[in-house]
Amino acid sequence: MKLYRDEAVVLRTHKLGEADRIITFLTREHGQVRAVAKGVRRTSSKFGARLEPFGVVDVQLYLGRNLDTVTQVETIAPYGRSLGGDYSLYTTATAMVETAGRLTEIEREPAPQQYLLLIGALHALATRRHAASLVLDSYLLRSLAVAGWAPSCYDCARCGADGPHRAFNAPAGGAVCDGCRPPGSASPAPETMSLLGALLSGTWTEADSSENRHRKEASGLVASYLQWHLERQLRSLRMVERA
Repeated sequence: MKLYRDEAVVLRTHKLGEADRIITFLTREHGQVRAVAKGVRRTSSKFGARLEPFGVVDVQLYLGRNLDTVTQVETIAPYGRSLGGDYSLYTTATAMVETAGRLTEIEREPAPQQYLLLIGALHALATRRHAASLVLDSYLLRSLAVAGWAPSCYDCARCGADGPHRAFNAPAGGAVCDGCRPPGSASPAPETMSLLGALLSGTWTEADSSENRHRKEASGLVASYLQWHLERQLRSLRMVERA
């Protein structure tokens, strides 16, 4: 069928011509989709405000050869309104959608788990349920896990020796024992390693009670682990305000 409908998160937008935009969606059933929204930059547009980054929408699209065409949009959750007014939340959300875009780059390949994970993280961020840095690091770890790159935060990633261990190495897969520890491995505090495990498993009681110095150290480890597996830095991650 030429017409199809899906739930989607707006990842990013680009201007096209004088009045149009190219919208990149992460959809629930069709993976990442790029589509033209015609006339949305005109003040008379009926759904221009519904296609802002971070918004969750019910969208109808017309299948095209290179780009689809947006024909109808209904708002499900306008997260962009609450996130856009706070610089810290905005940059955090930007890092999330950039990560989602990188992890679902093959267009139209279904990625329902990545979709559900992203909307859950945006909801937690928009409702201020937890500290923004914790929500971001938890999302990054869990999205990497869904992609098949779950870090070890307890047992040795190389030999499987029971943990906890005091060394962390991104290329090795996370925690490593003394016998497997490669040169240049980080030596985070035990509390930091516990925090990484809590963020990966979604144990928010433990994560919320963590100290800022351990959160900062965990953020550095998460960033290095993300960069290693994506093989490039996130441009937006450098702009995120850390506590």
